[in-house]
Amino acid sequence: MADIKRVSPEQAKKLIDEEGYLYLDVRSEPEYAAGHPSGAHNVPLMHAAAGGMKPNPDFLDVVRALYPRDAKIIVGCKAGQRSMRAAEAMVSAGYTAVIDQRAGFDGPRDAFGAITERGWGPAGLPVETTTPGGSYAELRKKTGR
Repeated sequence: MADIKRVSPEQAKKLIDEEGYLYLDVRSEPEYAAGHPSGAHNVPLMHAAAGGMKPNPDFLDVVRALYPRDAKIIVGCKAGQRSMRAAEAMVSAGYTAVIDQRAGFDGPRDAFGAITERGWGPAGLPVETTTPGGSYAELRKKTGR
């Protein structure tokens, strides 16, 4: 497995602004709807379901249908776990410009519940609850799924 570059929320914002990267939020639809980086698209790696999270079997198919293999994509989630798994899956599928936003939206926590690195929201970066054309339902519709 190739090494995947990991960046802070501030570095991710700079890449979006200066180099045209897209932020791909891989959190569940309810998490995305509650607030996400401005302009982010949502393709969940996992779906919220009764009894916990369940894998999204369409994740890679939807990503492949929407974004070319050389698309500049920053992957983010809640605290950095799902996004790294999603980035690994995308690189394995042939994506060449994938970066993991390591702190996610909220930031990772230690065993005592303390945030160990500020995520996108706590870092004070731009957040919105609606991005026209960015929701999973809208993106899935574009792929005919």
